Amino acid sequence: MLEKKQLTIVERYKQLIDVLQELASILNTEHLLEHIVKAATELCDAEQGLLYWLDTPNNALQIIASTLPNTSQHRDLIIPVDSSLEGWVLANQKPVMINHPLLSDQSFGDVTNPTNLEIRSILSIPLAVKDKSIGVLEVLNKYNGDFMNLDQEILVSFANQAAVYINNTHLFLQSDLVSELVHELRTPLVSLNMAVHLLQRTDLEENKRGRIFEMISTEFNRLSNMTTSFLDFARLESGRAKFIPIRFDLFPLIEESLEVMQFQAIAKGININLQSPTQPLILTADRDRLKQVILNLLNNAIKYDRPNGTINITAQSTPDELTFSIQDDGQGIPPEYIAMLFNRFFRIPNKEYLSTGTGLGLTICKQIVSAHKGRIEVTSVVDQGTTFTVCLPVTWEGKNQPAV
Repeated sequence: MLEKKQLTIVERYKQLIDVLQELASILNTEHLLEHIVKAATELCDAEQGLLYWLDTPNNALQIIASTLPNTSQHRDLIIPVDSSLEGWVLANQKPVMINHPLLSDQSFGDVTNPTNLEIRSILSIPLAVKDKSIGVLEVLNKYNGDFMNLDQEILVSFANQAAVYINNTHLFLQSDLVSELVHELRTPLVSLNMAVHLLQRTDLEENKRGRIFEMISTEFNRLSNMTTSFLDFARLESGRAKFIPIRFDLFPLIEESLEVMQFQAIAKGININLQSPTQPLILTADRDRLKQVILNLLNNAIKYDRPNGTINITAQSTPDELTFSIQDDGQGIPPEYIAMLFNRFFRIPNKEYLSTGTGLGLTICKQIVSAHKGRIEVTSVVDQGTTFTVCLPVTWEGKNQPAV
């Protein structure tokens, strides 16, 4: 390996400022955590970086981001606060820098080694917001020589600001979602309040009373679906959603999803054609999450298709990738709105009367597919229809990370 050019103190602090400016624009918590560990390793010229988060109920630390290969495999690792070096750093809110051969010193506790690396040097920094410990940022193995005081100073400055960014992204998400949720709840709550008021009238005709009960049921279901969508989105956006990968055949899952949506399609006179694949569609994924994607895309296809229209579903696989498409022959989407479809709360102008949901469905779909290292592609022609195609890797390691 070629030796890197040694930066001056001024150059290193400029590098720190540039990195912090880049982090300030990231509002997705999961992406932010990934950038933080990557930036920490670059700032200290280290081989690996890890971010530990405090699991308060269990008084333990968990790895929520790292530059290690297969990070998700290490997220279930429990690091006790009371007997680990990282726990000492968290509890005392003081950095620890150890260079070989002093690594045998156990005065701070056991050094966590999730991949049995040959640890030559370690620099561990506390993460805290308003004097409240939230985690530990750690880098391992300086490429050239030992960690120095300057490395510690820079990483402490970086960690202090990184902790604020993590807290801010979480607060931003919460405040934005709460504001939107309150706005969306107003209409069904007003309807329910009016319905209760009408039901109290003794002169209300029985047939009207029945229609009001039906409206109450509809609005109750709408409220339930709305809150579920908001919670799903919040968990996915913040990285708190848990995925359980299993190996299964996708085709029976598509059939199962069709059964759920069949009544809705029949009510609109829509015919759904499902093309059987030539071979099993075996993949490793979170089955329930993919069902959520399929149901959402089917619901959209039925909602935006023309009455008595047709929906075609196809699926195929290669040794590396599996794809399935849901195609309707409905109104189509103007090209200028295609890129906005997956933005949260986005609704196509002049089509709001068809959008009875939260505007989060496609956003959630994209998050789930992206978490599987896949992608969603959209093609559409106005007045001819729209096709959503989901592409997924056949093998996927999955992920499961604690709350942030």
